[in-house]
Amino acid sequence: MENKEKNSVSELMETTMTKIREMVDSNSVIGEPITTPDGVTLIPVSRVSLGFGSGGGTYGQTSERFGGGGGAGVKIDPVAFLVIKDGQTRMMPVAVPATATVDRVLEMAPQLIDRVEGFVNKKREEKEFV
Repeated sequence: MENKEKNSVSELMETTMTKIREMVDSNSVIGEPITTPDGVTLIPVSRVSLGFGSGGGTYGQTSERFGGGGGAGVKIDPVAFLVIKDGQTRMMPVAVPATATVDRVLEMAPQLIDRVEGFVNKKREEKEFV
């Protein structure tokens, strides 16, 4: 009885992992090269996040009963393109716009520091002239 239960759980996990392998492969991270008519080659680079869960159980003492489930989720975010032109390779990042307030504040921090610094310097200059 216990051996059949383990086989059912193992089979469930194996099926789920097989489906994950079908969804995500190395081409999901480093994409297929794209060649433009003017000879530039673009290679997409992505970030892949993966979540996976599987479980099973028996409902009673008979080997006939088994309950199980499995699931997975994949998220692919574009990160950059490798641009190959005339034998030279450059990486062009893909900037995702900030969505959260904290992200926006962090993006604006350098500009804010420059403005505060400019304001302080202006006040110092005004004091020196007076």
